[in-house]
Amino acid sequence: MADSERIPVAANVLGTIGTVFWCVQLIPQIWHNWKHKKTDGLPGSMMFLWAVCSVPFGVYMILQDVNIPLQIQPQLFGFFAFVSWGQIIYYNHDYSKLKSTALVLVSLLVCGGLEAMFIFTLRIPYGKGITWPALLFGIIAAIMLAVGFIPPYIEIWQRRGRVIGINWVFLCVDSLGALFSLFALAAQGTFDVLGGILYIVVFLAEVFIFGSHIIWRFRHRKLLQTAKSSGKTVDELLEEAEPVNQRPVSRSEGLEDPEKGLQCEVDEGPPPVQVIEDGTQQPPNAENHPSPKEVDNSSTREDEGKW
Repeated sequence: MADSERIPVAANVLGTIGTVFWCVQLIPQIWHNWKHKKTDGLPGSMMFLWAVCSVPFGVYMILQDVNIPLQIQPQLFGFFAFVSWGQIIYYNHDYSKLKSTALVLVSLLVCGGLEAMFIFTLRIPYGKGITWPALLFGIIAAIMLAVGFIPPYIEIWQRRGRVIGINWVFLCVDSLGALFSLFALAAQGTFDVLGGILYIVVFLAEVFIFGSHIIWRFRHRKLLQTAKSSGKTVDELLEEAEPVNQRPVSRSEGLEDPEKGLQCEVDEGPPPVQVIEDGTQQPPNAENHPSPKEVDNSSTREDEGKW
């Protein structure tokens, strides 16, 4: 546990810079969501995990008695993550504005109450040297933060490396916040390993997101040039380049032969079967043909004539 009176000035300065970055990191993303009125490519599960992650993260940082800016950091991070999550369920999941706002407020109150309860409950045993509960909360926070990056990586994989819906200013500010917070831990004299791992996970995960999109842009540079010259969006060009056999075809599209201009026959299944008076079944196109029973009777009469 770091003694707050012995924390160097450099650690407080670096921690303050990191906290400022993490205070405003999600504001560009929130503005981006509001401007476009959609959150495609931004998984709601990521934002919800990050928001809930602020509870164990805040408990751990406060019990560790790190510099004050780093103690405030998880609370602000969780607040803005919940706001962004509310936008996702409002724009992309057809929740009403009232329901989305109510869910965000209730979630904030529940998480804030749980964090306060855990801090007051664990502070006494932590002061007596029982530190494993705080360590457990730190581990949970690190795991939740890392797991939160899995949904956007799935989105990136489905789009073959392309990143959409994630604001680049948000990623830059978030990465800088993690980096300066890591420097603050290193400057305070006693490096907190678990907190350092948490910041390293954030920084590396976001660097990989940057790298993935840069590689995608390099591989599709001709497509980007075509989009710029034609005035079309990249999504429109990608849709046009999609193979026809992979596009969904409606029933009406399948009725007409594009080469002959004729109506193609639609397989409606086997023709209905009619039941004649004697109980035998007969297809409708067999009206002029004798039934099996009539054939049998005629053959019998022929045999009798021979005798």
